[in-house]
Amino acid sequence: MNLPLTINTLHKDLKEKEYSLVELVDGYLSRIKLLDKDINSFITLSEDYAYFKAKEFDNSLKDLNEKAFEKYPLLGTVVAHKDLFLTKGIRTTASSKVLESYIPSYSATVVKKLEEAGSIIIGKTNCDAWAHGASGENSDFGSTKNPWNKEYVPGGSSSGSAASVASNFCMFSTGTDTGGSIRQPANLTGIVGFKPTYGAVSRYGIIAMASSLDSVGHFTRTVEDSRKVFNVTKGEDLKDSTLKNFVKKDLKKKFRIGLPKEYFIEGIDKEVSEEVRRCAKIFEKEGNEIVEISLPHTKYAISVYYIIQPAEVSSNLSRYDGIRFGNKRTSFGDEAKRRIMLGTYVLSAGYYDAYYLKAMKVRTKIIEDFDKVFKDVDAIIAPVSPTSAFKIGEKANDPLKMYLADIFTVAANIGGIPGIAIPSNFNRKGLPLGFQLIGPRFSEDTLFFLGEKFQEITNYEPKVA
Repeated sequence: MNLPLTINTLHKDLKEKEYSLVELVDGYLSRIKLLDKDINSFITLSEDYAYFKAKEFDNSLKDLNEKAFEKYPLLGTVVAHKDLFLTKGIRTTASSKVLESYIPSYSATVVKKLEEAGSIIIGKTNCDAWAHGASGENSDFGSTKNPWNKEYVPGGSSSGSAASVASNFCMFSTGTDTGGSIRQPANLTGIVGFKPTYGAVSRYGIIAMASSLDSVGHFTRTVEDSRKVFNVTKGEDLKDSTLKNFVKKDLKKKFRIGLPKEYFIEGIDKEVSEEVRRCAKIFEKEGNEIVEISLPHTKYAISVYYIIQPAEVSSNLSRYDGIRFGNKRTSFGDEAKRRIMLGTYVLSAGYYDAYYLKAMKVRTKIIEDFDKVFKDVDAIIAPVSPTSAFKIGEKANDPLKMYLADIFTVAANIGGIPGIAIPSNFNRKGLPLGFQLIGPRFSEDTLFFLGEKFQEITNYEPKVA
């Protein structure tokens, strides 16, 4: 069977009785078993549970007919969850040997909301252990490969989630974005990756990496599908105190879009830079105004991020002591140990003021840069990563070089603002290229509108690796 690529196609097929949801799950599992051994996007498959939910929703379709789609806006969508998301009764490892056999007794808010909207969990996806990484090479369960070329990385830390959607192993997947961990792998695998405003989607039931930076988002093939998933996942749950419901604003017809000069620096790949500028011109031809802007503290963003993030990591990982649940701390991998040591150091007496306190002050300056710019523009268009996908092993032994892969994404997390990565082209090596749109807090509707418009005017068709 031809597996559907968008929610609209799936729902059209279900209404026309092209296949049952049990047959759909059959199709995805067959494809995963045939192809994923070379990609390694899944850690755990939830076959029995997927068939159970498929039968349940097939019965709902028989009983409710067209009303089933009103009751379940994501009816029949097959989803894969990043292995940081707690899933009741389904193994959750954070891609770390510390939690190798951990089975949660409850599910994350996002997992529950998606199930209540009709989605079917097919499995848990590989990632850099504890979400520490920008390439997918730091998993204790082996590296994930880029489905477009298996000698290359898919990006990280949500490596398996991105690769699973790009490979058509599921309709959409969930991820977390602490410094670019959704947008960067989406960009490197040629799909849509969405990071919401900090406080728009509940973090409850998701293994924390850096609590003041973590955002919960997802991967889809189109911006329209991304909007549909966000409409289900957003909003208060009374379990995450940072959550805020936001009011829908009327959208403009034309927009001012900023092109930040600090994002086109020496060292950025020429093909990446030229592609972002080409896409900016497409928006301009539609009557939007493209203006050059400056975010002067951008150059400090990566330094600020790699002080704040390890500090919060060292605190969050202290609970994994091997006493109450999980294995001993000797099971931590090298990258987790590196971040624990860095974080403990910057928080220690004598160094707190010199590092952590100073980083928090510069964080305020970065936020002020965005606030100032967004008084003049509605959104920002920028590169996601300085390069397209790089070869497996190319940066593995150079942590500083690897950390710089996040240079264009971390600022949005520091500022708590939304961003969406959109695919647009391929480079000479046949690897995906694209761009990101960034907006002020709670401007998701603007980003979705611009992204949908871009895919509409470029006649975008989802591609499968």
